[in-house]
Amino acid sequence: MVKLYDLSQPLNQEAPFWPLYPPFEVKFIKRKAEHGVNAQYIMTPNHMGTHLDAPLHFVTGGKSIDQIPLTQLYGPGVIVDVSEVGDLGIITPEVIESKVKVRDGDIVLLYTGFSKYAWYQKPKPEGTADEERYMHLHPGGTRPLVEWLLKKKIKLWGVDAVSTDHPMNLPIGRFLPRVHERVRALAEKKFGGREAVEKLFPPEDYQLTHNALFPFDCIHIENLGGEIDKLLNTRTTIGCFPWLFKGGEAAFCRVVAFEE
Repeated sequence: MVKLYDLSQPLNQEAPFWPLYPPFEVKFIKRKAEHGVNAQYIMTPNHMGTHLDAPLHFVTGGKSIDQIPLTQLYGPGVIVDVSEVGDLGIITPEVIESKVKVRDGDIVLLYTGFSKYAWYQKPKPEGTADEERYMHLHPGGTRPLVEWLLKKKIKLWGVDAVSTDHPMNLPIGRFLPRVHERVRALAEKKFGGREAVEKLFPPEDYQLTHNALFPFDCIHIENLGGEIDKLLNTRTTIGCFPWLFKGGEAAFCRVVAFEE
């Protein structure tokens, strides 16, 4: 019998939204007592909660959500524990390959450990939820990871973090008001100073994992979570199921692992 593992985060108006984007909004437009039915209306950006980015997100004229074949979104893959890289860590091919054998064309899901800081977790002091840490200090990939993903012919990958990109390749570490100076200072402390940070994260690598991979139809899922920590360093069958959003540059999705 197949056992299903939900690798998704919940989503509602409490969920944090991507910096400089509008929030998720929901309201009742009908109530049972008055209208005989309960009905809701939502208004939201695509880039919050567990979601799939289509090439169109960074490639004008690229594939939209409805043009991504289901065969790209379902199949054999691995869930890899890369949490050892820590806050602002760099996810490298060496870390991934030290944990599990990745085959060409696999779906690759990376467990950074940051889902334990996500908004839906139990709050402090008893719990681990930490919205600022989740949004500002997550690990990410740099150019060696991008080159490895292309070499391995990976067409779908994902992380249990707000972005696949490192904060220093995002508004978070570059120009986000109130935030970027603190994040940059922490990065310089971690990597050995300003010159080291500038070498690791040059201006041309802004949003690197999006800009460098989407033209090759190597797409990703962000904000994984749920039961992802139950299948670390394992080979499994993975499915990512967005709604059939015609013309969509991204879409909320449910991500599931299927274990025999």
